[in-house]
Amino acid sequence: MEKTIFFAPDILANTELPAEEAQHCIKVLRKKEGDEILIADGKGNFYDAEIIQANAKHCIVNITKTIAQPKNWDFGLQIAFAPTKNMDRTEWFAEKAAEIGIDRISPLLCRYSERKEIKPQRIEKILVSAMKQSQKALLPRLDDMTPFSEFVKQGFDGKKYIAHCHPGEKKLLKEVYSKGEDALILIGPEGDFSEQEVAEAIANGFRPVSLGESRLRTETAALVACHTIHVLNQ
Repeated sequence: MEKTIFFAPDILANTELPAEEAQHCIKVLRKKEGDEILIADGKGNFYDAEIIQANAKHCIVNITKTIAQPKNWDFGLQIAFAPTKNMDRTEWFAEKAAEIGIDRISPLLCRYSERKEIKPQRIEKILVSAMKQSQKALLPRLDDMTPFSEFVKQGFDGKKYIAHCHPGEKKLLKEVYSKGEDALILIGPEGDFSEQEVAEAIANGFRPVSLGESRLRTETAALVACHTIHVLNQ
């Protein structure tokens, strides 16, 4: 039976659950002093803990056991994409990618971006919820939105790909990716990357790829890329 997981990123330094988690634990689930709970720190560790003060505002625990949970994927996966105009679709991608398994999500500001800014707090909450729901102890990193030209110049120790729909020679992602490689994949906005952006990415070491014959929405393409890398590593 799956246990309810509580998120407390600094639980070793401060053995009090964050306010929102404490309220859920004590008021909603009606946990009491002496009950055992499971805590994740988002850094790859679970903790067995006993509640020693059951208060909806100040729930204090005693850590009884530390359980390191290695990633269930042995590669690094970062997806950089242009957030959609409808934030529900961006949040859907973040949730599903966290459930499947992703290390880092990087919002991009592109020439044809429909959304120029995001509020990371809501996406962070969705990532935490997806981490807990999928019984993981590692929280994906969410970057601030970064201009495309600035992003493609950043270093990455792995294989770099840009998925786009412009004509030209490009292979399917599954044909160029090799099992076990760290991967960074760029996904453009609904209007795609500009030709200049594609050229700039290629000049900075990104390989152009296709995700298939169908023209996909941004969030679908991002999730297909995420899932493809996982399937290729099975």
